[in-house]
Amino acid sequence: MAKKVVATLKSKEKAVSMSKIISAYKNSKTGAYSFKEEIVLTDDAQKIIQERLKNM
Repeated sequence: MAKKVVATLKSKEKAVSMSKIISAYKNSKTGAYSFKEEIVLTDDAQKIIQERLKNM
Protein backbone atom coordinates (compact mmCIF):
# COMPACT_ATOMS: atom_id res chain seq x y z
CA MET A 1 0.00 0.00 0.00
CA ALA A 2 1.28 3.47 -0.79
CA LYS A 3 0.76 6.60 1.27
CA LYS A 4 0.97 10.18 0.11
CA VAL A 5 2.63 12.81 2.30
CA VAL A 6 2.67 16.35 0.97
CA ALA A 7 5.70 18.59 1.38
CA THR A 8 6.67 21.88 -0.23
CA LEU A 9 10.24 22.38 -1.37
CA LYS A 10 11.12 25.91 -2.37
CA SER A 11 13.81 27.02 -4.78
CA LYS A 12 15.01 30.54 -5.39
CA GLU A 13 13.26 30.85 -8.77
CA LYS A 14 9.82 29.52 -7.82
CA ALA A 15 8.06 27.30 -5.33
CA VAL A 16 7.85 23.64 -6.32
CA SER A 17 5.18 21.43 -4.81
CA MET A 18 6.47 17.93 -4.11
CA SER A 19 4.96 14.81 -2.57
CA LYS A 20 6.65 12.00 -0.70
CA ILE A 21 5.44 8.50 -1.58
CA ILE A 22 6.16 5.72 0.90
CA SER A 23 5.62 2.17 -0.36
CA ALA A 24 5.77 -1.00 1.76
CA TYR A 25 7.11 -4.22 0.25
CA LYS A 26 6.92 -7.65 1.89
CA ASN A 27 9.93 -9.94 1.58
CA SER A 28 8.69 -13.36 0.44
CA LYS A 29 11.49 -15.25 2.22
CA THR A 30 11.42 -13.64 5.66
CA GLY A 31 7.98 -12.02 5.73
CA ALA A 32 9.54 -8.74 6.86
CA TYR A 33 8.39 -5.43 5.42
CA SER A 34 10.73 -2.86 3.91
CA PHE A 35 9.87 0.65 2.82
CA LYS A 36 10.81 2.67 -0.24
CA GLU A 37 10.50 6.45 -0.16
CA GLU A 38 10.33 8.67 -3.23
CA ILE A 39 9.91 12.42 -3.66
CA VAL A 40 8.02 13.30 -6.84
CA LEU A 41 6.12 16.25 -8.27
CA THR A 42 2.63 16.51 -6.79
CA ASP A 43 1.11 16.42 -10.28
CA ASP A 44 2.70 13.01 -10.93
CA ALA A 45 2.12 11.51 -7.48
CA GLN A 46 -1.47 10.42 -8.06
CA LYS A 47 -0.54 8.78 -11.39
CA ILE A 48 2.30 6.82 -9.77
CA ILE A 49 0.08 5.61 -6.92
CA GLN A 50 -2.66 4.50 -9.34
CA GLU A 51 -0.11 2.57 -11.46
CA ARG A 52 1.20 0.72 -8.40
CA LEU A 53 -2.27 -0.17 -7.18
CA LYS A 54 -3.12 -1.65 -10.60
CA ASN A 55 0.04 -3.82 -10.50
CA MET A 56 -0.85 -5.38 -7.13
